[in-house]
Amino acid sequence: MFTESQRDRIDIVLVSPRNPLNIGAVARAMSNFGFSRLSVAAPYAPHWREARSAVGAPDLLQNAKCTECLADAVAECTFVAGTGTLTHRRPEQPVISLPDAGPTFAQQLDGAGRMALVFGPEKHGLTRDDLSYCNVLIEIPTDPRQPSMNLGQAAAVCLYELSRRVVHGDDESNAGGIRGLPPFRQEKSEKVGHGELEVGPASNSALDRLGGLIEETMTAAGYSPRVMQPANRHDLRLLLRRLAPSALDTRRMLGLFRRILYRLNRSGDPHDR
Repeated sequence: MFTESQRDRIDIVLVSPRNPLNIGAVARAMSNFGFSRLSVAAPYAPHWREARSAVGAPDLLQNAKCTECLADAVAECTFVAGTGTLTHRRPEQPVISLPDAGPTFAQQLDGAGRMALVFGPEKHGLTRDDLSYCNVLIEIPTDPRQPSMNLGQAAAVCLYELSRRVVHGDDESNAGGIRGLPPFRQEKSEKVGHGELEVGPASNSALDRLGGLIEETMTAAGYSPRVMQPANRHDLRLLLRRLAPSALDTRRMLGLFRRILYRLNRSGDPHDR
């Protein structure tokens, strides 16, 4: 089982849930397995905190964080796992079957960052855009004749499986890591600026800042037509999460692209030749 300190580093995120009763059911399932950090991104109903289905977990529901979008909900996380089935979906990130996901979570918890387990709306699950914020997709095996699950049930199944199968990151069952997923790197501390230390993987907010700066640089360089910018933005999100740069490397790349953008913007200035 996860320790209390490990559970405190895992956020359960619901994206655009429609039924308050389902949100309450998720809160109840979280309480069953000792999780307490719930985030609700762009909820459909305004009075979801009053759901009566949160039996035994009213405080958890009242203390849940509400954000306008998924990006805000996972901004401080360094590892984000989306959930769903592979029916009608062609994922662009590594896929882990739920029974095999425990070791991956344990490996990531060896670091210092936060993690998020993300569930999509009841009607269609996580969208392609939602998944672009995720490092991996955790597949919930279901009968193909009935692939969808109730939101509360899906959360309960995932939390139960992760809790019972989590092992130490150096266990033999996790040898080699998950195909397509960079192994966790415990980065050595390095001094930055006036003694500030940056250790471990970059947060989602840092990756989004880097992606935004790269996109701005691409635009300044005339990389592609304006109509391609949304596709470029999507691909950049996927690429940066696939590469999983460290916080320090992300800072270095920010500096690099800021300098390139500065030079591009001044290229027409005769005093800059």
